Amino acid sequence: MSAVVLQVEGIDVFYGASQILFGVSLDVERGQSLALLGRNGAGKSTTMKAIIGLAPPRVGAVRVAGEDMRGRSPDRIARAGIGFVPEDRQVFPEHSVEDNLTIGAKKGIDGRVDWTLERVYEIFPILAGMRGRMAGRLSGGEQQMLTIARTLMGNPDVLLLDEPSEGLAPIIVEKIGELIGRLREMGVTLVVAEQNMHFCLGIASHVAVIDKGHIVYRDTIEGLKANDEVKRRYLAV
Repeated sequence: MSAVVLQVEGIDVFYGASQILFGVSLDVERGQSLALLGRNGAGKSTTMKAIIGLAPPRVGAVRVAGEDMRGRSPDRIARAGIGFVPEDRQVFPEHSVEDNLTIGAKKGIDGRVDWTLERVYEIFPILAGMRGRMAGRLSGGEQQMLTIARTLMGNPDVLLLDEPSEGLAPIIVEKIGELIGRLREMGVTLVVAEQNMHFCLGIASHVAVIDKGHIVYRDTIEGLKANDEVKRRYLAV
């Protein structure tokens, strides 16, 4: 049986006096690719921020490899094995592609080094060809690839991707999807927050649907494909 590497257990999250998440629970096993789907404003990004410590839960717990993350800062949660790719990408614009990658480099848990510059350039050949270019001069899609690659350089146990297809042209969305699909095939544990259901159908093994801050549906991706009621009620635009 696969080990659970990320457990979100009954978390409530507030922004000021406004409650955004209500008892959200998720389990992610090693090698699994979980799509967290929902409409805009459903609570997807808040869930990701709660996991990484940017929006600490008021109630409930986040556990990484069984270890409780309550009270830990985002950098300590990252050191515990969580890699986070935010929706606004956040490259270092005045630094080169290679500088961005080396800035993100660190050993993983127990000193693992699964991701090096050489391996990143092998998986992201487009970045190899522009290693000396300033990151601020890249296109949106190229910056998205760079941010994913930079996060992998931290050798995380779990990679969180927040809205990776947002704001990108369809042909770039397809390329990002192919890249994430390849990472899944390589055994990278993924949590992908998206409102674009079709983007996730080819890259996810499991799905959780969030609506108004509540998890309303969990299944395999094949189960979702067959469930027209859930797709119509919670995911149709």
